[in-house]
Amino acid sequence: MSFPLLTAALLLPILGAVVVAVLPKGGRADLPKVVALGVSLVTLVIVAVVALGFDVGGARFQFTEEHEWIRAFGAHYALGVDGIGLTLVLLTAILSPVVILASWNDGDEGRWGVNAFFAWMLALEGLAIGVFAATDVFLFYVLFEATLIPIYFLIGGFGGPRRSYAAVKFLLFSLFGGLLMLASVVGLYVVSARAGTPTYLLSELSKIPMDQNTGRWLFVGFFIAFAIKAPMVPVHTWLPDAAEQGSPGTSVLLVSILDKIGTFGMIRFCLQLFPEASQWATPVVLVLAVISVLYGGLAAIGQKSIPRLIAYTSVSHFGFIVLGIFVLNSYGQTGSMLYMFNHGLSTAALFLVSGFLISRRGSRLIPDFGGVEKVAPVLAGIFLVAGLSSLSLPGLSPFISEFLVLLGAFTHNPWYASFAVLGIVIAALYILLMVQRTMTGMPGPSIVGMKDLTVREISALAPLLVLIVLLGFYPKPLTSIINPAVADTLQQVGVKDPAPAVPTQAGAQEESAK
Repeated sequence: MSFPLLTAALLLPILGAVVVAVLPKGGRADLPKVVALGVSLVTLVIVAVVALGFDVGGARFQFTEEHEWIRAFGAHYALGVDGIGLTLVLLTAILSPVVILASWNDGDEGRWGVNAFFAWMLALEGLAIGVFAATDVFLFYVLFEATLIPIYFLIGGFGGPRRSYAAVKFLLFSLFGGLLMLASVVGLYVVSARAGTPTYLLSELSKIPMDQNTGRWLFVGFFIAFAIKAPMVPVHTWLPDAAEQGSPGTSVLLVSILDKIGTFGMIRFCLQLFPEASQWATPVVLVLAVISVLYGGLAAIGQKSIPRLIAYTSVSHFGFIVLGIFVLNSYGQTGSMLYMFNHGLSTAALFLVSGFLISRRGSRLIPDFGGVEKVAPVLAGIFLVAGLSSLSLPGLSPFISEFLVLLGAFTHNPWYASFAVLGIVIAALYILLMVQRTMTGMPGPSIVGMKDLTVREISALAPLLVLIVLLGFYPKPLTSIINPAVADTLQQVGVKDPAPAVPTQAGAQEESAK
């Protein structure tokens, strides 16, 4: 198609953010919310058109746009999506209207008012879509850093009592990673200039030969930035504070969308631009991934704050995602990409329903609850389903993702997989204990009058629950998009799936004939 759909999906939320920000303050109180929701729904329609028009057997990058931007740097305004980018663009477009609807009243008491709250949400949506669609490294870096602005103001202006501390801590960690990435981005310019013509296009950079030491140093700069964003142990400590102090909707945008830039970047840049360095670093990365799986889960068990507990579960889940990426086989890679999408859905549902619970009780602490299922059965039921999804119960979408990641890990090295499997047991503990302590038992005086979910709140959660169940039984719509991109990535890295240990039927017949 000649119409620039990806540019439209990128710019529409940003332009919508400007409109929402300048709407009269004294007009209808709901007008900024209605406009923001409408813009996010139109963006979802545009992204749906892209997804439906994507040819799984066609070119690697589709819906491409390329325009010269800064000639001296070799930078281009270049967009395009393969199966990996499309999956995350789709996740962003789905979650944004859900978050806006669920956060309908969350901006009313913020530092800068309702207009700013929903404007920053729309701005973050547009920038995130640009990050996942960028096929020029310099453009990616600019958008990568730009996403820090809206999320910083969302945490710092519309969060809990320690929101300023959490926002600054998040910003410092992110800026440190961004500076390391900038050094590697400059290094890519030098490498491409020495090869002939400076360029930041992924299609050109992947063809440029790179000596071993240079590739490894550039890899390290990118990887640390992405590990902070992911977040991985030991650079994860900003996440629990940010998730606890941010509003529920902000936490969803942060963990379900923004943090996926880290794992997306590991595939798009670390593996595809530095294949030798990726294989060199694989043993260390896999150890860190397993540590993240176990540490995140164990830390979650000891939390009294519900948002902090969910944040630590995400540290564990991101450990699974990174594990699947760096086992360097199709099982792990497909599982990781599927995990990114499914984790986004399940964590969004858990953060949002927890936010509804916390707003009714006025406390984030687990000991302040108990017996909720007796007074708010719909809320308790959705809380249970979201929790079971987070622990990857069979029949819900994260289960397939986790199974593929562990299958890939066992194929690569049984030791990594054996330790990672413990994360499943730990997940059952932290989720079921949280459900038991908050939902069961006799309701106390502060719980007796708790109201159940409203129609608006159920409407916000319903799309997430439908997708979690649907993809739990039928993941093919996503896997058919993801698999060709995984094959391309493994080809670029220069690895192949190991031969099956079980002989094929033809081979078995030949053996019996002998």
